[in-house]
Amino acid sequence: MRIVIAEDDALLREGLVMLLGGEGLEVVAAVSNPQEFLVAVAEHRPDVAVVDVRMPPTHTDEGIKAAVEARRSHPELAVLVLSAYVEQAFATELLADGARSVGYLLKERVGQFKEFLDALERVAAGGVAIDPEVIAQLFTRRSGPLDRLTPREREVLALMAEGLGNIVIAERLLITEGAVHKHVSSIFGKLHLAPTDRVSRRVTAVLRYLEG
Repeated sequence: MRIVIAEDDALLREGLVMLLGGEGLEVVAAVSNPQEFLVAVAEHRPDVAVVDVRMPPTHTDEGIKAAVEARRSHPELAVLVLSAYVEQAFATELLADGARSVGYLLKERVGQFKEFLDALERVAAGGVAIDPEVIAQLFTRRSGPLDRLTPREREVLALMAEGLGNIVIAERLLITEGAVHKHVSSIFGKLHLAPTDRVSRRVTAVLRYLEG
């Protein structure tokens, strides 16, 4: 796995380089601003980009804008965004721009390196990885169609939003895989998500969950 890191905090940036290198992963570039990030992606064609949301010069949304631009130029690029805070608009903007091979984690998750590495590998494999804390905080803000879901269905949808498959969800909730399948089917029905070859209903359900 070849990785580009875009993080203006030098300590965190170098720490990520050391940790990922220790796992046998190749960090081909580690930069501190959006412009260098876009150049590095074009030059190295990495498998995954790890990008801070807030970067110079204004430290608002430069990182997320650069990540979206990089995905448009290189659709095959997997992106794992890091943020110090739960920022709903940024999460939904990135997910909506392709809705695969993307992740959104709080920076504190880097300290729990196994979870961070699991999310990175999931994103690199084409999946979606949303931080559980992001899900927990956004959960209290949701209304509308999601009100139709039962408490168990909301639990299943929250785990789907983390990017987990049915087997892992079953293990987390201590229920059978068949029960998870039934809950997922019910979620699709209540959110009026019809089968289609072009759109993943799991991803669309997650987007409905994250959107206000």
